[in-house]
Order: sequence, then C-alpha cells, then structure tokens
Amino acid sequence: MSDGATPRPLTLAIPKGRVALALAPLLERAGISAASLLADDRRLIRQSDDGTVRFLLLKPDDVPTYVEYGVADLGLSGRDVLLERRYDLYQLLDLGVGVCRMVVAGPEGTGDLARPRVATKFPRIATEHFAKKGIQAEVIYVGGSVELAPLVGLADVIVDIVESGATLRENHLEVLEHIADISTVLVANRSLYKLRHQEVAPLIARLEAALAAP
Repeated sequence: MSDGATPRPLTLAIPKGRVALALAPLLERAGISAASLLADDRRLIRQSDDGTVRFLLLKPDDVPTYVEYGVADLGLSGRDVLLERRYDLYQLLDLGVGVCRMVVAGPEGTGDLARPRVATKFPRIATEHFAKKGIQAEVIYVGGSVELAPLVGLADVIVDIVESGATLRENHLEVLEHIADISTVLVANRSLYKLRHQEVAPLIARLEAALAAP
C-alpha cells in the first residue's frame, strides 16, 4: 500500500545558455515540460510544470561533476567535457544537440611538426591525440581565445572545438586534423541509475522516440 509520499522528482543537470534553449524543444517532444528553462531570470533550480523533473542550471564543465557526486540523477553534457575529464558515468544517449568537432588547427599552410607546441583548453585530449601518433607534443593550457596562441608565437597549433569554422578563417587558421565529433550526451550517476531505473527508463525511451520523430 502506498504511504502517500510524493515521489522525489528526477534531478536533471543542464548547461546554462544556448544549449539549454536548444534542448528545451527536445524535452517538450519527450513529454517533459521545459517552459521553466525558457524563463528569462536568474534561478539556478527550476522545475517542470508537473513537478516530476527538477532542473539544475550549471556551467557546462560542472554538469558531470554534479551527476557523478549524486546531486543530480541525470545530466546533459558535452562529449568534449566527458572525453577530457573521464568521469565515472553511464553515457546513455546522444541527443544530437550542440554538434561540433574537436580538431587540430593551425596557420594556413602548416606542415608536419616533429614536436609541436599545442595550445588548448583540453590538455588530456590533445596529449592523447598526439601520443597515439607517436608524437610527443608540448601542451600548453589556455583558458580562452585559443586561436590567438599560434598568431603570436605561443604555440604552433591549437586543439579546440570548431562549429562553423568562421573564427578560424577570420584569423587565417585552418583545420589540420579531425579528432572527434562532439555533441550533447545524456549521462547518469551509476548508483542512482540502478536505484531509479523504473523512473529513468521511460524518460530515456521518450527521448529516443523524440529524436527518431521526423
């Protein structure tokens, strides 16, 4: 017999900004009211209209951390963050949102480099990419404006995310190598996924149906 307790909502960690706006229509198609995500205010905790899902709005880099530590049951994270940080999470579903590429880029006409100096926000990805090719790169962490590094001599090339490539072209840089395709992935805390599987499984099924719908 039910004890009358209200079920705890599933907590979904979502990156703030344009990714959240892009995800809202997909969530709606999956039957999850996402109107609160579109509200123009500064609330970091929001809830679906029916109270079944609680949203945590976070910086993209922080989403997997909140999921790994069990503060959120599920999260929507960029594959770039997952590749760089190697979180212990289930990767359940590629949502096809925020599609871009992780690449090596450099000044136009850059040839093969024996020991390149690489500027990047993704030192692990960069190091592993060049190591697989037998190249010992010198990797320099740069937090922003990565494209500037080869223009002023800080680095020979960069490893970064490219969407349209416009910024590269405007700075006379070009893609030299493709490393990985990047998009938004639904991730789950391993323990909570098992404990709340009966609640999580239908949500995943609805998201899969929404992605498959024309």
